[in-house]
Amino acid sequence: MNFTRNILITGGAGFIGSHVVRLFVNKYPEYHIINLDKLTYAGNLTNLKDIESQPNYTFVKADICDFDKMLELFKQYRIDGVIHLAAESHVDRSIKDPFTFAQTNVMGTLTLLQAAKIYWESLSEGYGGKRFYHISTDEVYGALELTHPEGIDSDISAHEVYGNEFFKETTKYNPHSPYSASKAGSDHFVRAFHDTYGMPTVVTNCSNNYGPYQFPEKLIPLFINNIRHRKPLPVYGKGENVRDWLYVVDHARAIDIIFHHGKISSTYNIGGFNEWKNIDIVKVIIKTVDKLLGYPEGYSLDLITYVTDRKGHDLRYAIDSTKLKRELGWEPSLQFEEGIEETVRWYLDNQEWMDNITSREYEKYYEEMYNR
Repeated sequence: MNFTRNILITGGAGFIGSHVVRLFVNKYPEYHIINLDKLTYAGNLTNLKDIESQPNYTFVKADICDFDKMLELFKQYRIDGVIHLAAESHVDRSIKDPFTFAQTNVMGTLTLLQAAKIYWESLSEGYGGKRFYHISTDEVYGALELTHPEGIDSDISAHEVYGNEFFKETTKYNPHSPYSASKAGSDHFVRAFHDTYGMPTVVTNCSNNYGPYQFPEKLIPLFINNIRHRKPLPVYGKGENVRDWLYVVDHARAIDIIFHHGKISSTYNIGGFNEWKNIDIVKVIIKTVDKLLGYPEGYSLDLITYVTDRKGHDLRYAIDSTKLKRELGWEPSLQFEEGIEETVRWYLDNQEWMDNITSREYEKYYEEMYNR
């Protein structure tokens, strides 16, 4: 079959990556989508069982740090576009093991960039029609200043406490964790390859995602599962930290639009204009899960357990997506209350998926196929 484009999506078996792969495979049958994933703990091919037999989909198990393999893949599949999502992404893990984050997020990105450079520069058309799209995080910007540093009254909104300052594309980088430092390093390499070699690149920095298929070490799926099993809900500090939340399907839509229409060498921030204090998120999850499970209102509030705050825990992230809306017309499709109910319902309706994840049964499913 002759395809009009050959798109490499890295980290496509992960949470956000699987939504992007599914969107591209279904929306663009004329594209060949190559899903590259190392299948570490957070990579789960059962996330993509609904599209794994599609004629325009290929899965490749490999490590983005393996330069020879990456160059081979670019040549074998004649890759003309990269959507790079593969990354170590959990802050707590980065605090315990910063070397792995530097290796995967910085050196892995550099490996992909160099493989793309060598292959694309070998072609008669060079960089014509090519694109390297790197997905990053809002955490590279550090933390926004407090308006009321004396503390937070649970009866007032995040904006009243923190003011109306947002991360913009021009905000100076100020990472505070090994995770965010590694992502900042990878962002700089992507931009350097444009400035030095003329590679057609684009970078996006996104706020917290939530939705189906998220690995249950992250707050929302973890707490949904813990409520279901009547386990404690560990909240860092007093739950004062504020995050901007975006439904993962809306992020995938943004990636689609930016990959096709974003300006080369540009940066776009992707956010939901949807800030919530962590403790309020927890209470919304409790209310929604209790309602859908038929429990009395407030039944699971007693599961909230306050634990020692994370080291270097940034108090507030908030993304300004005005540029993306102005230039490309994107905006979120769901308000948080709608998205969280859809998300909770999905996890409750897919308890087998969650049980397989937490027991790691999913690894056995593909063990023989990929010689794991």
